[in-house]
Amino acid sequence: MLFCFPSFPLVRARSGLHFPGGAARGGGSPDASQTPNKMAAPVLRRCRVWLGAGHRSVGNVAELRDPEGPVAASALCRSAKEMTEKQKRNVPWAAVVGLEIHAQICSNSKLFSGSQVQFAAAPNSLVSFFDASLPGTLPVLNRRCVEAAVMTGLALNCTINKKSLFDRKHYFYADLPAGYQITQQRLPIAVNGNLSYILRKGKNQNEMVTRSVRIKQIQLEQDSGKSLHDDLRSQTLVDLNRAGVGLMEVVMEPDMCCGEEAAAAVRELQLILQALGSSQANMAEGQLRVDANVSVHRPGERLGVRTEVKNINSARFLAKAIDYEIQRQIEELENGGTILNETRAFDFKRGRTIAMRDKEGKQDYRFMPEPNLPPLILRDSKSSPAHTSDQQVVNIDWLRERLPDLPSAKRAKLVECYGIQPQHSFTLLNEDGLVEFFEAVVNATGMAPKKVVGWIIKDILGYLKQYNLEVKESPVSPLLLAELLNLLESGTISSSAAKQVLEVMWKGEGKSPSLIVKEEKLELLQDQNELECICQTVMGAHQKEVADIKKGNKKALNKLIGQVQRTTRGRSDPVLVKQILEKLLS
Repeated sequence: MLFCFPSFPLVRARSGLHFPGGAARGGGSPDASQTPNKMAAPVLRRCRVWLGAGHRSVGNVAELRDPEGPVAASALCRSAKEMTEKQKRNVPWAAVVGLEIHAQICSNSKLFSGSQVQFAAAPNSLVSFFDASLPGTLPVLNRRCVEAAVMTGLALNCTINKKSLFDRKHYFYADLPAGYQITQQRLPIAVNGNLSYILRKGKNQNEMVTRSVRIKQIQLEQDSGKSLHDDLRSQTLVDLNRAGVGLMEVVMEPDMCCGEEAAAAVRELQLILQALGSSQANMAEGQLRVDANVSVHRPGERLGVRTEVKNINSARFLAKAIDYEIQRQIEELENGGTILNETRAFDFKRGRTIAMRDKEGKQDYRFMPEPNLPPLILRDSKSSPAHTSDQQVVNIDWLRERLPDLPSAKRAKLVECYGIQPQHSFTLLNEDGLVEFFEAVVNATGMAPKKVVGWIIKDILGYLKQYNLEVKESPVSPLLLAELLNLLESGTISSSAAKQVLEVMWKGEGKSPSLIVKEEKLELLQDQNELECICQTVMGAHQKEVADIKKGNKKALNKLIGQVQRTTRGRSDPVLVKQILEKLLS
């Protein structure tokens, strides 16, 4: 740090800053420091007086300090550095998340061969000569896969390239017989799209926030085979059934910041693919696999080093993996460590990511044009040659006209047609088959759709999750639930009795709601005199609540109503019970 004094001459020595005739600041010559100049003594005294008065300047700016405690230059630097580090620690971290999603195309045959596509077939039973990369075999492009990719691109608001190219991506692994993968690196089939998705916020998840993520590109490519590692015998077995299966790789820009956003975006994409029929997108069967690129940085600074978490096959695990990785990177950086550019895997049992391989040295995939496939040419209505049928070319406009309703449009229709809440439409659509279940119940009952949706979301869906069942596996059919709700709507049973009946129905004994009501004697009590007797008995057994009500505590009345419901096993109408209790208490 340079100290400056007004109008005092300074002499630059070979090392350090010297006062005339004084010791060197910063390490000068020993001789110079031991031979003071007599004429410089008064100047030094004046310097000491000026410093004692509390003057100090850094650069060209003078400021005051405490005259009782002089601060050394090194201490000032250290203090400033500590303050900077402290301020830095108080600045929150920003996370950046991008996704690469591989969706298996819903097709009867593979991308470049006629081999059948079937999940869980016997190992190596669905392998053609081309899949095994035998010499002399050539690829033949599957039209169905091209149409699925175009429809997906249209649904994601992408620009469809009328000309796209295939490339070879070279790498060597046991489950890739050819030593390369056919993909679309240079000119993919679709680019520059966007996906809107919904985040549920608030205490009860009632607030719905719409977010958007950019789609960089969609490309067609082959899947690889599957390596089965046998640790017991220290060997790896290869199953080529999956080799050559058609994939769409959907590359999302790093527009997300947490696991919740990434999971919501993937779930929305999954619904879109299923609505289009371009992919079944069953994550449990590996038909939708996600790679997440994650990095953290301080706001205003350059992006941090990213890590890639590979092959996540569950939206719930995706959210957990990303959130763990974000926290891991933050802790590593705050503890003075560095983030490695590496590939990691998510261990769902321990809930953490683990290192797989280093990516610091960029791998050279030696991309080259695929010589055995010509450019993929797509047409629209204007460019389609005359006298050609839709079976001879892939027509973009023809596919656009046949796009089904997408999830966002379906939600809007549910709200408009049935008057249900937007969050309820979101839940109905998120569960496969639940919309159809809901509509079947509404068509078979006289109950208002707003009430029906409450029973389906709270009760039916609750049971499904409790027993880990899908909608199609529900032991209670839409018609049986409709019959139960009709009994409730007609006043034959109470709401609490209906829940008891539903509990019996869920056991799958095949009994109708009417039969269960009759056997369990759950019909609503219609005799008002009998109800008055029951209410008087309950009041006699709960004198404290009666006294509280008479003092003005209205909440105590609900306790009495609940006691009457328990006594009657849910066979009493709460509204009628309330009227009787109020009459007896007046």
